[in-house]
Amino acid sequence: MTGKKTVVRVTIGSDEYTLRSDRPPEYTRAVAEYLDRALRDVLAAGSIVETQKAAILAGLAVADELFQVRQAQREMAHRLTSLTADLVRLLPPAKRTSRPAGSIASPEPNP
Repeated sequence: MTGKKTVVRVTIGSDEYTLRSDRPPEYTRAVAEYLDRALRDVLAAGSIVETQKAAILAGLAVADELFQVRQAQREMAHRLTSLTADLVRLLPPAKRTSRPAGSIASPEPNP
């Protein structure tokens, strides 16, 4: 992020908003469209007529997605850590020394 703010006009529900963001305009539009779609899904799914209540339910649906993705990331990180430990145990003892992430193995010195 560069800190430079852009102004983007978006429509969520039937209301137009002018948003200032330090994200690219395409990103801001995509986020607004995502929320608008969630709002329309809530309105189309049931008997809720009040936009404010529908917006709260749409926000809850989006927050639920966020929480599920975060949980999946934590589970994936745990699985990767476990697999890494399993792989390290399979290495010969001399190869088990840990190296900083992203380091390049240096050639072994010639005797």
